[in-house]
Amino acid sequence: MSGNRILSIDNLRVETRTGVLLDDVSIHVDRGEVLGIIGESGAGKSTLALSSIMLFKSGCRPTSGSITLCGQSLMELGTTELETIRRTKASYVAQSAAAAFNPFYRLEDQVTEIPAMAQKLTSAQRRRMAVELFEELQLPDPKNFGRRYPHQVSGGQLQRAMIAMALINQPDLIIFDEPTTALDVTTQIEVLRLIKKVASTHNCGALYISHDLAVVSQMADRIIVMRNGKMVEQGPTRQLVDHPQTEYAKRLVAHQGDGSYASIDGSDATLLDVRNVDVGYGGVAAVKDASIRLGAGSVLALVGESGSGKTTLARSIAGLQPARTGEIRMRESVLAPLVERRSFDQRRLIQYIHQLPDLALNPRQSIRDVVGRPLSYFHGLRGAAAEQRLRELMDAIELPAAYLDRYPASLSGGQKQRVCIARSLAAKPDILICDEITSALDPLVEESIVKLLTRLIKDEGLSILFITHNLGLALRFSHKTAVMQAGRIVEHGDTRAVFEQPQSDYTKSLIRAVPQLREGWLDGFSANAA
Repeated sequence: MSGNRILSIDNLRVETRTGVLLDDVSIHVDRGEVLGIIGESGAGKSTLALSSIMLFKSGCRPTSGSITLCGQSLMELGTTELETIRRTKASYVAQSAAAAFNPFYRLEDQVTEIPAMAQKLTSAQRRRMAVELFEELQLPDPKNFGRRYPHQVSGGQLQRAMIAMALINQPDLIIFDEPTTALDVTTQIEVLRLIKKVASTHNCGALYISHDLAVVSQMADRIIVMRNGKMVEQGPTRQLVDHPQTEYAKRLVAHQGDGSYASIDGSDATLLDVRNVDVGYGGVAAVKDASIRLGAGSVLALVGESGSGKTTLARSIAGLQPARTGEIRMRESVLAPLVERRSFDQRRLIQYIHQLPDLALNPRQSIRDVVGRPLSYFHGLRGAAAEQRLRELMDAIELPAAYLDRYPASLSGGQKQRVCIARSLAAKPDILICDEITSALDPLVEESIVKLLTRLIKDEGLSILFITHNLGLALRFSHKTAVMQAGRIVEHGDTRAVFEQPQSDYTKSLIRAVPQLREGWLDGFSANAA
């Protein structure tokens, strides 16, 4: 074993009452090394990473193998000893910083909580520790940043604050669990550069979990590929990216390098016309003089960084957030600003699919109840007629009819999102508003959702407003693209023209920030951005 070895997991098997989550998995991490873990949803990535600190979900347990962290065999330790290890030897950076922070406490109090408990620090000492880290992580106004509450900072700043919280106890191992998945490309670059710097300057080991192979290729020294709880391939980063051995790894690499344009032949006939719309919250203008057009049977991608106004504009189109000025036309009708003032048919014709299906689906309702509700509400279907339509919808989203009696908790992330699509289709809409619906999905599940939507556009004649911060996805799926910056539409046109001949500097910066598989891309981007 190397003298710099921080983590060793050998032949680990983790089981539940109903199945196996990890099957004979072995990994190791040395000091100063980043190990990337990639794979589809449910592959066991997070289970493996959290097993490094002996954290398992309820009902899960290790049945064989060994876990050694900093020379200590964790499977032989008791609860108190494990808690000490977790406080002093390891840290965890979660995917959602917003969910990880308590909204009722200031950032500096949460960042310094662990050392304050262990060392009984004064308020002044806690503040000094926090400020030093905020300065290192290049947060704005570091002396006062910690006085803010989580909702008062941006998503990228909050993610950096979580990294500060992970570093505060000077850990030997840091687990980064999809830390940039919910961030736009420009913010993602800032966080990635920071994580790479942290791993180097603090001389710790790191596990970096992601479903984005391009991101992992820039961060990791070695990569392991997981599927169905097993490690299907491993090796040095460049070897795995340039010469993948398994069919699954080859598919991941091929998907990342796919620069093809959408195959959808949309109509130029305008279905939705948004003209000079302003939308605000209180005294803050979130959308300013925005105009977009969506053609019949086509896809319009709405892209831009976090906080640019994409979701706010979409919510105003759906009538969930009223526009202050301007108008929204569907065919020849002007839509009322609020959904409750729109006609029954107008409400049916525009359906909204949210980013997170876990929040959009009631966990106490079966899939039959979830999808059946719009059938009864909009179309009055009951009994045999409703059952037939439910089965048609399940067939449309390519899920077995037997799933109708399941509950959301028994479905994967991609399956839940398909159910949300089925619920929207049940209304028989003309327009689907898809708000970052693939952002939490791995690339191959994302690809299956896009293929499903493409087929529905052709079969059902749907039009889609597709909100995303994934420019590669916008390139492959949409035939027109609108770019938002600070509440304004700064570019709007055919997708090919927007990507190949961008007119605004902002669009150019977004395209340049899309992660690449090319060796040294992140370092080169850093140098160019400096």
